[in-house]
Amino acid sequence: MTAKECITGRRSIRKFTEQPVSHEFLEQIVETASFAPSWKNTQITRYIAVEGEKKNKLAACTTTWAGNGTIMNNAPMVIAVTVVTGRSGYERDGSFSTEKGDGWQMYDAGAASEAFCLAAYEQGLGTVIMGLYDEADVVKLLEIPDNQELIALIAIGYPAESPEAPRRKTVADLLSYQE
Repeated sequence: MTAKECITGRRSIRKFTEQPVSHEFLEQIVETASFAPSWKNTQITRYIAVEGEKKNKLAACTTTWAGNGTIMNNAPMVIAVTVVTGRSGYERDGSFSTEKGDGWQMYDAGAASEAFCLAAYEQGLGTVIMGLYDEADVVKLLEIPDNQELIALIAIGYPAESPEAPRRKTVADLLSYQE
């Protein structure tokens, strides 16, 4: 599979088979995702794999949009994506390196999350990145350390659907040139 085939073929999957995700596959996916770029190679992204009864409790932490709870209940595994705070975008003395402040950590987490989803797709797995959940409840349930911030939840499993690609903007809409 070429990079273009991987990027253009991957879809957000919201329906999964009951087949569990192998821990070996998951470890390979995380190893691949670890090559995503990060601020000064800080590699701040962390992954928490949630299965079984705890996954069911996690699904209940979605009162902001119940659809995500349904997706999580249907998926064999959910990945909580966190970042180690206070590193991305900072200098060693604690000052910010850019005007983005700590916002750069979201860029790093986004790049790592996309690398994770593409690596999963290459292994035949489907994913969907979810941002609507009750953050305080998730942080408490998963006992996320104080030095980490919850960024997103990713449902992962074997796809039970093959959605069509949504319409994309044209290159002319997305790209401009300046001299």
